[in-house]
Amino acid sequence: MKKMTIADAAEYFNVSKEAIHNRIRRGSLDCIVENGVKFVAVESAKGNQASSNSVIDNRYTQYIEQENERLREKVDVLEKETTRLRDQREQMLIDERITVEQIYKERDAQLRNILNVVATKFLSHVNEDQVMQEAMGESKEIEEAINADIILVPSISDEWIPLKTFLKLKRYPESIKKNIKRRFRKAVEKGDGRFIVRDDKIFLNTSTYEYSDLLSGA
Repeated sequence: MKKMTIADAAEYFNVSKEAIHNRIRRGSLDCIVENGVKFVAVESAKGNQASSNSVIDNRYTQYIEQENERLREKVDVLEKETTRLRDQREQMLIDERITVEQIYKERDAQLRNILNVVATKFLSHVNEDQVMQEAMGESKEIEEAINADIILVPSISDEWIPLKTFLKLKRYPESIKKNIKRRFRKAVEKGDGRFIVRDDKIFLNTSTYEYSDLLSGA
């Protein structure tokens, strides 16, 4: 067993002399008194310190392991939550896409029904006034149904539609459309009261007036 003076022990342990005296009083260092001089049993002291350090190291290792385990559990929870939110978002996008597709399918079906009714009955010259009312009943506004082909003019009610749209619904060939437009313009020039003119566009009202005389020969 090696003996050291207080000064040597302080230097050996890299602490102050007072710290060595404190350790001796606490019993963490063994002290030997010879001829009134205190000596420190270094081997015993190192053994105690090593044991103490080992206990501290074990506690620290256990603490780190516990913290790691706790963090792993948190990570697992966060990963599961992230997966759930991602799946939820993807499902919401799918649902929204299905809803939008359904809306457009319904609009397309509604528009086809309107055009079929108008085209079929107009071409057969069967009660044009009733046909127009049925077409208007399929949608709030015929203008929206044909994607803005119908031009709304301020101070003109919804019953008035442009000549261009009227002829489009008839599905006449271009050569026939030109002849009809010419006859309609002549009627306007003569002051025919069945028409309204706005910005050089001719509007007609099939629910109120009959235009078969101008369509004859079409």
